[in-house]
Amino acid sequence: MDCCERGMPFAPSRRALLLGGASFAAWAYLPKFARAAEGRDPRLIVIILRGALDGLATVAPIRDPDYASLHGSISLAADGPHAGVKLDSFFALHPSMREFARMYHEKHAAIIHAVSTPYRDRSHFDGQDVLESGFAGPGRVQSGWLNRALEALPKGGRVMGGLAVGATTPLVLRGAAPTVGWAPAALPQADDDTAARLIDLYNHRDPPLAKALSQGLKLEKTALGDDMKPKPGIKNVGAMRQVSRGAAKLMSADDGPRIAALAFDGWDTHANEGGAVGRLAQLLSGLDDALGEIESGLGDAWRDTVVVALTEFGRTARINGTEGTDHGTGTIALLAGGAVNGGRVIADWPGLKASNLYEGRDLLPTCDLRAALKGILRDHLGLAELVLAGKVFPDSAPARPMQGLLG
Repeated sequence: MDCCERGMPFAPSRRALLLGGASFAAWAYLPKFARAAEGRDPRLIVIILRGALDGLATVAPIRDPDYASLHGSISLAADGPHAGVKLDSFFALHPSMREFARMYHEKHAAIIHAVSTPYRDRSHFDGQDVLESGFAGPGRVQSGWLNRALEALPKGGRVMGGLAVGATTPLVLRGAAPTVGWAPAALPQADDDTAARLIDLYNHRDPPLAKALSQGLKLEKTALGDDMKPKPGIKNVGAMRQVSRGAAKLMSADDGPRIAALAFDGWDTHANEGGAVGRLAQLLSGLDDALGEIESGLGDAWRDTVVVALTEFGRTARINGTEGTDHGTGTIALLAGGAVNGGRVIADWPGLKASNLYEGRDLLPTCDLRAALKGILRDHLGLAELVLAGKVFPDSAPARPMQGLLG
């Protein structure tokens, strides 16, 4: 099928253009495996936050004696107008993330703090390459760790192809395993009469295309609904909610995808980051809405779902002169879903004293992100540790899978 991928970015072909937003019909042609014997039907959604999320502003170590002086006017506090949402005696969550806070207190969300990929420079391009490829350094492959995990899955689950949400497939989901792309249509959709005429035409000239078009239009209507049609001037924040709602509806279907990757841009907060209000607050509100939409859209499937939100690196511990933060190192990973062993901030906290900062400026990473991802892939999808260390995250044996991330 033209809109299925095997190692190439999604590009519209003649048929894809004819199908418009209905390209998701290609899902019917991807490999499907029998239901797992134990009856589990797991979902995994990876959200890439491009631009480097300020982990210290999102999950603030408010009891670290050096935090407030370093983060200055954008720091969160235990109380007052800049108060975060209390997570435990040491950490507070950004107030824009009320849905995530609820999930956390319901034991369905967790945070891994002071985490990083093996990358230690501060280039967005290279950092994102390492984050999504799963290799220790940039520029080595054109496939991603999530696609290689798809290739290695035991053939006992449900539908285990991958869903790439957006105009192009993120590197994390590129590779040899079958994937399909879906994004809310940017152009007006054909009305029902026009669609019916197209189906009738291709019934006579190209029956397989007619079948795909019919199935795809139905799926597109399911994914979007009337309230999800493109709105003029919509911002990136609103788009997070839109694409997440559509992806969740598609993933909740009995024959829909079980693994997906989304990418949200705009997290490079060099200026006017804003603390409890401002630019970061708006971005986190969009992410929070997206998580809420995934939860509600998946319905009963939420109980066996893991959502993990990742970013290429963190930001400086010290605020800069434009009320923002610059490229850093250590940051956070957010976990959510009914399968998560939540209600915890998981951290080997390094402290924020000048002598403890990485290169005198960044939160020191004490956890390898690959260890966390290995723990999820092993315990949620059943991948063996040797496969994880050799194929999914090559040459990563010292980063042992984290224990106990899932309930």
